[in-house]
Amino acid sequence: MNVGVCYAQADRQLWMRLEVPDNSTVEKTIHLSGVLARYPDIDLTRQKVGIFGKIAKLDALVKEGDRVEIYRQITADPAQVKRRKIGESAQS
Repeated sequence: MNVGVCYAQADRQLWMRLEVPDNSTVEKTIHLSGVLARYPDIDLTRQKVGIFGKIAKLDALVKEGDRVEIYRQITADPAQVKRRKIGESAQS
């Protein structure tokens, strides 16, 4: 079956389509894509993954046309970012 795999870093993104066997899991799809060899900093034990923007478990089955996504670690505290934006708009 045909599925997609995507991973984005701050400065570039990877998007690929590949054929995987029926009953493939998210984890197997990621391994078959070769993305882990291209980006050795990916740690599937710590990073979340999803299908079409919804968090999924590594053992979830993929379906024809699915887009498997590997999410980066959050590098900024969302509350801090919001406070910074509020502070910037108050200074304007």
